[in-house]
Amino acid sequence: MLPKLPSSATDPVNPQKARTGLTRIWYATTYSAAGLHAAWYETAFRQELLLAMVMLPTAFWLGGTWIEVSLLVTTVVIVLIVELLNTGIEVAINRIGLEYHELSKLAKDLGSAAVLLSLLLCSGVWLTALYHRFI
Repeated sequence: MLPKLPSSATDPVNPQKARTGLTRIWYATTYSAAGLHAAWYETAFRQELLLAMVMLPTAFWLGGTWIEVSLLVTTVVIVLIVELLNTGIEVAINRIGLEYHELSKLAKDLGSAAVLLSLLLCSGVWLTALYHRFI
């Protein structure tokens, strides 16, 4: 039998961990909305989101089947997701310290490379769809 831990050892540091059911979902949704609001102030995310607002409706016109439309939409959303993750990495690194460190640079470079790969994937899929539609 395990010894009983003091209440301070079992109390969650994060109050979200103690929430359950719809309350947990509600708070998680508000945290996500706050994250999207904060991301709007990142220039790269804002540019990609504005481009997505054009590309997503265009996907329904460009795609011939639901699979093609899904692929076009998915690649655009992947770019947004990867940009959010990259911004999260950059913010976490900056919280640790703004002074130059090789590992901080590596983390930021890897996040940037992930964004580049997602943009290349999206571009490749969209260029292929455009080629298929018009040529």
